[in-house]
Amino acid sequence: EKMKTLNKLIAFPFLLCSTAIYAQAASTDNEILLDQSGDTLTLTVDQVGYGNKLCGTIASGVCSGDWIFTGVTNTFDIDMIGNLNKIFGPTITDSTDVDLLLTGDSNQFDWNVGAGGSADSSVVDVSILGDSNTLDLDWAANASSERLDFDLVIDGDSNNWDINIDADDVTWNFDVLGSSNDFNLTQKDGSDQSMTIEWIGSNGDVDIMQQSGTCPTGVSSCFGVIAAEFDTENAVVNIVQKDAGDT
Repeated sequence: EKMKTLNKLIAFPFLLCSTAIYAQAASTDNEILLDQSGDTLTLTVDQVGYGNKLCGTIASGVCSGDWIFTGVTNTFDIDMIGNLNKIFGPTITDSTDVDLLLTGDSNQFDWNVGAGGSADSSVVDVSILGDSNTLDLDWAANASSERLDFDLVIDGDSNNWDINIDADDVTWNFDVLGSSNDFNLTQKDGSDQSMTIEWIGSNGDVDIMQQSGTCPTGVSSCFGVIAAEFDTENAVVNIVQKDAGDT
């Protein structure tokens, strides 16, 4: 079948960017394979339809490769509208503004940010609207990472997400509306950790771990704060807070 129309805008404010981007057909799916290195890139991607992919491998579902992104002071604005869409790929970036919208069912978002590099001073806004979606986000993974402002909105049922943030000075605001959701949340290695959670729904399974890191020079204590508001029935909630030296 012919590939559906794909509208995308890529703006390069400076000539520091070196980007390879491809779109190809795989059955009825749109695909983008991107390899980017450079700074101050504004990337806007709109994919509308069924089975779209913004790739960093995937294999049997095709694509298999790319979304290798390295640079600082970048802006991502990514909208994927439809079902069975996928966003995969490793990213190394500082001072970056991410705005991601996934609308539909059975979508997958899997990002590894900062591993082997750094992930400082970023603002991340993620909205997931739909059911049976999967979110797997690893931020920093023991790399250098400071000052993350992360807002997450999830509206739907039977969603599953695993988020690990390994960074200093993290502020995380998290709003969930829906039932039978399963989420595993980890904040660690921060001197100042803050997590605000509002959840309305039933039959969920919630695991939260917040662990402070090594205090900066001249600071006598590090802290973590979890402010949670739950309106739920038949849910299982586990919360663990601990200092860096505790196991």
